[in-house]
Amino acid sequence: MPDSINPSNNNVLNSYNNSTNSSQQSTQQTMMSQQNQPTNATNAVSTQNTAPKAVVGLFSDFKLAEQSVKQLRANGFSTEEINIISKDKHQSGQTTELTDDSIMDGTMTGGAIGGVGGLLLGAGALAIPGIGPIVAAGPIAATISGAISGGIAGGLIDWGIPSEKSEAYSNQVSSGSTLAVIKTTESKVAQAIQVLTSTGATNIETHNAK
Repeated sequence: MPDSINPSNNNVLNSYNNSTNSSQQSTQQTMMSQQNQPTNATNAVSTQNTAPKAVVGLFSDFKLAEQSVKQLRANGFSTEEINIISKDKHQSGQTTELTDDSIMDGTMTGGAIGGVGGLLLGAGALAIPGIGPIVAAGPIAATISGAISGGIAGGLIDWGIPSEKSEAYSNQVSSGSTLAVIKTTESKVAQAIQVLTSTGATNIETHNAK
């Protein structure tokens, strides 16, 4: 399915649902025309529901991102699905509670993230050229650190997010926004969009992922 991008949070879920309904109708029509091949039709539906997707949102306040993590965990999303990237403002000389100690013991800003499944356990600060120190939590941390070039953008591109969008997200983090990337299945995309919207995320978009 093509990327679903809508700059308005009031319409993003409706837009996604409309495109999903159209896709489902198309799948149903295909199934009806392939009654002699029921196994293939079933496999097509199964593949659609399990195809990896990336739901991306931006937070202007890190505490909003923390609340979003808590809501996602409460709704059954695992720490393997939730990824947070934020500029380490403490290391940049700005006031914040993001410190190396808080990263190592799995707590941030009073332990909000550490208390919802240890999202930051094993996470650390990464030095990104042109951006400075960042904190990356979730599987995206390894992807970013393993990217040969491009830092945040390179890691996102490796996940299948278009290069132009990846560069834009990297610039947003550099400007102080916190980036949330929910890498999940097709069947959980609508739920992820709802949680991000309700917790204050902006510029919510969905992308096909690897």
